[in-house]
Amino acid sequence: MRNQGEGLGRIRLTGMIGPALATAIAVISGAPHDAAAETYPTRPVRVIVGFAPGGTTDIIARLIGQRLSERFGQQFVIENRPGAGSNLAVEAVVNAPADGHTLLLITATNAINPALYEKLNFNFIGDIAPVIGIFQPPNVMEVNPSLPVKSVPEFIAYAKANPGKINMASGGIGTPAHVSGEFFRMMTAAPMVHVPYRGTGPALVDLIGGQVQVMFDALPASIEHIRARKLRPLAVTTAMRSELLPDVPTIGEFVPGYEASGWFGIGVRKTTSVAIIDQLNKEIGLILADPGLNAQLRALGGVVIGGSPADFAKLIADDTEKWARVVKFSGARVQRAD
Repeated sequence: MRNQGEGLGRIRLTGMIGPALATAIAVISGAPHDAAAETYPTRPVRVIVGFAPGGTTDIIARLIGQRLSERFGQQFVIENRPGAGSNLAVEAVVNAPADGHTLLLITATNAINPALYEKLNFNFIGDIAPVIGIFQPPNVMEVNPSLPVKSVPEFIAYAKANPGKINMASGGIGTPAHVSGEFFRMMTAAPMVHVPYRGTGPALVDLIGGQVQVMFDALPASIEHIRARKLRPLAVTTAMRSELLPDVPTIGEFVPGYEASGWFGIGVRKTTSVAIIDQLNKEIGLILADPGLNAQLRALGGVVIGGSPADFAKLIADDTEKWARVVKFSGARVQRAD
């Protein structure tokens, strides 16, 4: 979360020096703070995305970047830096000047990685300041239609009666799909064998082909396969049902306390001016309130987040704590791979 005491303008001076001098110092020290926001941005802004072009993360970054360009009159340029589970993108922002001209497209993966990776060259919560949450899509627990189950209780019973026969696909170790499935296994004791793939696409191909039996995939990536009846949805992972699949229950309706979802938001380097963070929060909040963009995001199956930097910081902190427990349960561990 932001350091609320940062900057001389926020220090309590009463009782240390005279009121008039305290006021003068507060005004002087606050001047650069305010000026930074008044002139921001002074050049094109980079939005660093830790995944390749074309995926949901990239699509959301481009939707927001385009509208930020229009609102600020400066280009917000999307820069894709895939690799090391999006850690390379975080490093790029941590090592950039703290002037608001380098933004990070934050995802739920950034809350998983601290527990997953043996060594990181940054402390995500300590080095990145949350600006605003953007979008929260559900994952969907889906099975190959040949599997003789049509509900979450039936799946749990079948898995327990057939240990070793349920292979759970994911787009890779530590992905939201992986930890969502491990969370389900942790809470239900349903035996599943994790089969990681090099990306969601190959995993879906094998799920549709019957080589694996279940996946906890992001709904935007699976919705067309579900509509074509190539996959059978059993439940969504969020606390509320999805508008795209209103008849599909949540896992929490059968497994009390289960809730898992991906999410996206914007962050900057921690020492960025609070005035710039607040300005970005305000402008992106207005963008998210636009009916046209709101409809585009909701068409992906989730809900718009919005809110304050503190709201987004709490979401990140809560998920970082939750996924640390799940990663420990799963035994997953990844060495740093640059």
